[in-house]
Amino acid sequence: MDTRYLDDLQAGQRFVSGGITLSEAEIIDFAWRHDPQAFHLDVNAAAESPYGGLIASGFQSMLLCFRLFIQSGVLAGSSLGSPGIDELRWLVPVRPGDTLHSDVEVLEVRPSASKPDRGIARLKYQAVNQRGEAVLSFIIIHLLRRRQA
Repeated sequence: MDTRYLDDLQAGQRFVSGGITLSEAEIIDFAWRHDPQAFHLDVNAAAESPYGGLIASGFQSMLLCFRLFIQSGVLAGSSLGSPGIDELRWLVPVRPGDTLHSDVEVLEVRPSASKPDRGIARLKYQAVNQRGEAVLSFIIIHLLRRRQA
């Protein structure tokens, strides 16, 4: 996909990524490294948890959602980083075998008043599973380059 600069974006615009399927091994590996809670690590303990089985860390799901969008190339030549994330919500557990894709909506586009070569775009990310359920959502404030005159 071609790079989108700040000037190319408008509120309401959407981008949908390809998908990725999480395996039990990937969920457990991530949990060992980053979120070692029993319902992410141990199939037997997870079965006895309120979730009734193994679930992915919400952080893993969030990172995959972000990765899928970034790998689409939409911001490949325009991204200057981000000052933060707002409104992170984990909505539905992600389980082994679930396939997630990213649905990203432009909420706001604002050129910088002090630096004319850049601006801010607020994008709402949703990770959506194979059943069409939004499993998480968050808003990233992207610092983006503007098109050169």
